[in-house]
Amino acid sequence: MEKDDRMNEKNASDKYITAEERKQLLSTLHSRLFWVGQNIPDYVEFEGKTYPLRNYVWKLIQKNELSPAEKSRIDKCIEIISAKERKNERELEEKPLTSEEARKLYHETAGLLRAITDLKEIESGAFRENTNRFQEKFANQRIKDTKRWLEFIKNVSR
Repeated sequence: MEKDDRMNEKNASDKYITAEERKQLLSTLHSRLFWVGQNIPDYVEFEGKTYPLRNYVWKLIQKNELSPAEKSRIDKCIEIISAKERKNERELEEKPLTSEEARKLYHETAGLLRAITDLKEIESGAFRENTNRFQEKFANQRIKDTKRWLEFIKNVSR
């Protein structure tokens, strides 16, 4: 790569996002399917403390039932994550950001929103219901596919 190309790449990454780009990021963040393809962050840092977020959500997903104490911890976790998400969103709205900084902040914020959504669904039981419904539909589809495949083999074998 030539020196001019490297300088252009560096300048492009140092360039601040425009008001239109900022508006687009925020709009996407508030869209109905913002969470598609977003990962829950491994950790979330809030007020100088680091919390293991992804493992916490994963452990809760594995449980069949939640105790009142676990539900209370989920509520506290949602409060912490929501505060961090609001802080990130304010930065995305107001802070001068390069394209790379804005992209990272957007994905972190979307991941936090996904975590909040998942935690609320876990707490209400909707997550377990949706998972069970999906698994049932998937199993039924596999049975239908197998029957079609066997029918195809039977017809081809004649």
